[in-house]
Amino acid sequence: MVREHLLDAVEMEPPEPLVRALEMVENLGKGDYLRMRHRLEPCLLYDNLKKRGFSFITCSGGDAAYEIFIWREADAEARPVVQAQADKLDKIVSCVNPTDP
Repeated sequence: MVREHLLDAVEMEPPEPLVRALEMVENLGKGDYLRMRHRLEPCLLYDNLKKRGFSFITCSGGDAAYEIFIWREADAEARPVVQAQADKLDKIVSCVNPTDP
């Protein structure tokens, strides 16, 4: 079963969004993904995610300036759900491994 976990970081000040996101992704189970809402693009988060084995898609055009979808790289259950959610938003800004098997 796929489950979304939400981190609304729109009102958070640095480094809280980075710290909270990294804590939350470590607890993602099979089929889980994190949807992070942010007013800024969290560029410092990306390398941290790659090093820890997570994939992500960053989009603009939702309720927040940026929405970042994060899931475990090898999680084939979460990936198509995340891709469908990202496709609903206006623009994909960046991504890592969104279509790898």
